[in-house]
Amino acid sequence: MNKRNFRRLIGAALLIGLGTAGYLLFQYRPLAVPVVAKEENVEIRVFGLGTVEARILSDVGFKVSGALMDLEVDHGDQVSRSDVLALLDSNEQEARVRRAEAAALAGAANIRKAEANVQRARAVLEQAKEANRRKKSLVGTNVVSQQQADEAQRDEDVSSADHSVALSEVDVAKAQWADARAALAYEKELLKQHTLRAPFDAVVVKRHREAGSVVREGETIFTLMAPESVWTLAYVDEARAGTIQPGQPAEVRLRSLPHDVYQAKVARIGIESDRVNEERKVWVKCEQCPPRVFLGEQAEVRITVARLDTALMVPEAAVSRFDGHKGDVWLVRNGKLERRELVFGHRSEDARLEVVSELPEGAEIVSALVPGMRDGRRANGSRDEAP
Repeated sequence: MNKRNFRRLIGAALLIGLGTAGYLLFQYRPLAVPVVAKEENVEIRVFGLGTVEARILSDVGFKVSGALMDLEVDHGDQVSRSDVLALLDSNEQEARVRRAEAAALAGAANIRKAEANVQRARAVLEQAKEANRRKKSLVGTNVVSQQQADEAQRDEDVSSADHSVALSEVDVAKAQWADARAALAYEKELLKQHTLRAPFDAVVVKRHREAGSVVREGETIFTLMAPESVWTLAYVDEARAGTIQPGQPAEVRLRSLPHDVYQAKVARIGIESDRVNEERKVWVKCEQCPPRVFLGEQAEVRITVARLDTALMVPEAAVSRFDGHKGDVWLVRNGKLERRELVFGHRSEDARLEVVSELPEGAEIVSALVPGMRDGRRANGSRDEAP
């Protein structure tokens, strides 16, 4: 082997040795890893996406059919209870009311006529009784025969029957008058139904028909909303909804007002989840709502379900085999890395998990995975961001 080849061989060996030394130094040097720091006053919030809704939202219309004569309100108007909203053509019904009034007057007159007939029948009956009494006392004398006495008894019986009939006619007349009054009340009520009034203090959400239209019984004319019943319906992932309780504080941010945050509280939790999307319905009611709301507007809801005085919060990305309750993390303990299974509690809005398990003394939890991590490797924990 000549000198030149020998020198090349020596140089290659040196390069290989230096490379091997550098690789070993890189692989076995203490690894710098970020670790979790203890935090104070940690808010655990649950996020939900939903829409602005109203608990009291009513479609109102007439109980009778007819032609719309006038609409007194329009979209966006505020109305008070019993305010007139719309009118139907009532000429035909007004005629029915006048006819029913006439029938009621005729019924009252029939009662007076029947009572007069009772008085007349009573007078005739008294006269027949007196005549019968006199003739009975004279029977057997030459003045009154037995036949005349029998005729007087018959006249009294007939007068008594006529009096009973007259009394019955009074009862019939009173019944007919009561029926006429009921019919009048019915026709007047139908006349009232030709005027549509607000059932509660409301805002007109939508007007469905225009003046001149012929509407059917029960057809929707207006959609009304009670402004004090406005709330936000949020859909929350079932995996995050278990700690939500009525009365918990919440924040609502509307899509049209992204810079404003409205304080609210949980008002209702749905008892039936969406079987397809696996979401739970949660209604929150704002404590001070915006001056104007738009039903169906998208809203972001954040519900504060807990406040932790102190906590170790591990990013979910640093936890392997997490099943919603426990998972594996890397620890820095005595200057070396080791894997350990921990139990977790709350999950924060930014996908961090509260550590519930007790940690070994002096151990710190790695907050982000770093290339080269393995059991037993030396490591230095740093609370700075991962390299």
